[in-house]
Amino acid sequence: MPILDYCQSHPLVDFKPGDVLLEEGAPSGTLWVLVEGKIAVMRGAVEVARVSEPGALFGEMSVLLHRPYTASVIAKSTGRAHHVENASAFLSSSPEVALHCARLLAQRLTDATTYLADFKAQFADRSDHFGMVDEILDSLINQQWDEKGGGAARGKASDSRL
Repeated sequence: MPILDYCQSHPLVDFKPGDVLLEEGAPSGTLWVLVEGKIAVMRGAVEVARVSEPGALFGEMSVLLHRPYTASVIAKSTGRAHHVENASAFLSSSPEVALHCARLLAQRLTDATTYLADFKAQFADRSDHFGMVDEILDSLINQQWDEKGGGAARGKASDSRL
């Protein structure tokens, strides 16, 4: 069953270009499930992604990590999305919803580590700040969830510069 089938009980909200669905730094708790349209994911003034795939989730990382939103989500076109008020309950409502979320997060992690690995290969002979890619990759790979602190506990690659 597609993820959008699980959203039928959540409000469907229309948006227009420029509408802010999530604001970086704001407290989390809700998420959005894209039905149609294009949105941009912004970290500060930098656009890190543009998404238009139906079923894309926004806000799930902050909900799962119990942290404020790490990016803003801004509409780039007209569109519609389901607004899920109790995101934690939604993400745990069924194995299918949890698996959909896990697959999206796994794809994002794969994309990020592939990019960093390519970057590492390109700048392998550098001894400046580009040489930190090894440490960044090691840190990403070795992070474990800290049940007590509600966040990532650094693995062996802990470095205050990261």
